[in-house]
Amino acid sequence: MLQDVGLWAGFILTLMVFSYLLGDNVLYRLAVYVFVGLSAGYIAVITYNSVLLPWLAETVFSGNLLQMILGFIPLVLGGLLILKGAGPLGWLAGLTMALLIGVGAAVALLGAVSGTLIPLALEPTRPGLSLPDFLFAVVGVICSLFYFMYLAKPMPSGQTRRSLPVAAMAVVGEGVVAVTLGTLYAAAVLSSLTVFSERVGFVLSRLGGG
Repeated sequence: MLQDVGLWAGFILTLMVFSYLLGDNVLYRLAVYVFVGLSAGYIAVITYNSVLLPWLAETVFSGNLLQMILGFIPLVLGGLLILKGAGPLGWLAGLTMALLIGVGAAVALLGAVSGTLIPLALEPTRPGLSLPDFLFAVVGVICSLFYFMYLAKPMPSGQTRRSLPVAAMAVVGEGVVAVTLGTLYAAAVLSSLTVFSERVGFVLSRLGGG
């Protein structure tokens, strides 16, 4: 009985989402609200049961002084965020935000270096790699970096203009970025269509009693 209810609910919500093809309407918004609300509630329950409670048991309520101190630090930093709109005390929330941004930037930088730059530098040592493939990868990375570089020479007219080599490499980098994003978008669309066709086949088979 519950499986049939869930099947019909999913089928109806799917139709409500696809009603957006006819324009923004109440049915589409209702389906989105249900999805967002259920997702938020599910994530909150999972976070509370699987992350917050075990973490509090191992730190704040562990009885170990060192672990209790380590547990109170993030609680205090999280509490400071509440003071963001508290006027003169708002700078305390800035401490937490600065820490989060600094740690996030450091983690992202470390991931980019260890996960992208170092493997790319070691790529020539991989057996079977052709020299044109390696040169294409290196040129693509360098030109992509030049595309995001905004250095330019001031002109007598007051405008700024990139030098010809930098502009040429930026154009190549723009093409590399466009092809990469297009490939990722095509892969995402293909994955979505695969999931959609699988769900449609499942719904039709269940509705047909198969």
